[in-house]
Amino acid sequence: MNLFRTKPVQSQAEADAASGEHTLKRVLTARHLVALGIGAVIGAGIFVLTGHADATHAGPAVMLSFVIAGFACGLAGLCYAEFASMLPVSGSAYSYAYATLGELVAWFIGCRLVL
Repeated sequence: MNLFRTKPVQSQAEADAASGEHTLKRVLTARHLVALGIGAVIGAGIFVLTGHADATHAGPAVMLSFVIAGFACGLAGLCYAEFASMLPVSGSAYSYAYATLGELVAWFIGCRLVL
């Protein structure tokens, strides 16, 4: 038994289409995805909790930490965009790992996503 086997993604998408299963269509534009990303990242808690922590425990370096964190989030978003453009199926980190790294790594990532 090979734990690092990968499943060909292209053949799976063709098999789903041949069997008559409904697949998702790509209808979101770059503008939609940017708005969705900004809405997911920015919430009410970021303004309330960080303001309180900054006032009581931190100094001016907080702005630098926000810039670094924003840069890291941007890089993660670019990685997901690259994965999504490479694979013709809808999915998440599990699907990307299954197609590239194998079943064992994908199972591990899937468990971490559930947790």
